[in-house]
Amino acid sequence: MPKNDNMLAILWMLNSGVKLTAKQISEQLEINIRTVYRYIDALCASGVPIISDAGHNGGYSLLNNFIRAPLLFDIEEKKALLHAAVFAKEAGYPLSEALDNATSKLKMYSNQEQESILNRHLAGFDVINRMGDPSDQPVLAELEQAVANEFSVEIDYRTSREEQPKTRLIDPYGMVYWNNKWYIVAFCHLRNEIRSFRVDRILQITLTQISFKRSEAFSAREFFMRNLLPDLEGKEGLISLVIGGRAEALDDLCLHWFLGHHLKERTANQAIFLLEEETIHNYVPYFLLSYGKSLQVIEPQSLKKQLVAVASELMEYYQL
Repeated sequence: MPKNDNMLAILWMLNSGVKLTAKQISEQLEINIRTVYRYIDALCASGVPIISDAGHNGGYSLLNNFIRAPLLFDIEEKKALLHAAVFAKEAGYPLSEALDNATSKLKMYSNQEQESILNRHLAGFDVINRMGDPSDQPVLAELEQAVANEFSVEIDYRTSREEQPKTRLIDPYGMVYWNNKWYIVAFCHLRNEIRSFRVDRILQITLTQISFKRSEAFSAREFFMRNLLPDLEGKEGLISLVIGGRAEALDDLCLHWFLGHHLKERTANQAIFLLEEETIHNYVPYFLLSYGKSLQVIEPQSLKKQLVAVASELMEYYQL
């Protein structure tokens, strides 16, 4: 019997729930006991959760949950997984080779009709994202391993304000993909605090043998979003930013990564945001300029003056 058939036979024998010894398996399949050991090792390496018990009543068995596991996917589940893979690859998923292998297996173990259905759904499904730097891929792969195994890494990192990179030792807590870029949330030993680092600014990475322990309650996503979009609920000194204009432009503004977080009310021709006055004057003019005449500032009046000042500064700059 071919090797694959024997391995499948062993899997079905163990799937019966009965504990079997290597000798019993070899006798039933009429193969050498050493061959049984090799096949068991191969099944374990492929991810089959085989339990090996030593002693008088020992033998091989399958993990109970595995017996009831849904190993077969229906067509909707396969379609969902293949669509999700398109998103992941477009985002620069670091384990793209393994992802390709997994999607190939999904297609391989589909009958002709299922494969035709999957191909039709994939043919009309595309995700367009900003292309990342291919050199980020090995860095992302190293970071993914370091996060999972809780090992510190040494990085050469250059911020947007520095010409020369600095070497830092960090404990990577989690990876975050946001706004077409990958970030690593990590404890920085140089600054002695948890910080976010843009992966495309990591020039070199070295895995160390220094281990760390991440708190089970820590969420990289929550930390990242809290620093990106601080919660202003109940904070004093907030003022209303009232913007009017065309519905399409207002719809787009309300979906803005920053302003959308602070939207308080939306009517047919107005959007009202609640923000700190300093934020309105320092950042909002740059958000609004790209909309041209499709939006109008209703409140506060001081923002209009700030818009004029920013536009005048830009005009002067480009007239030089």
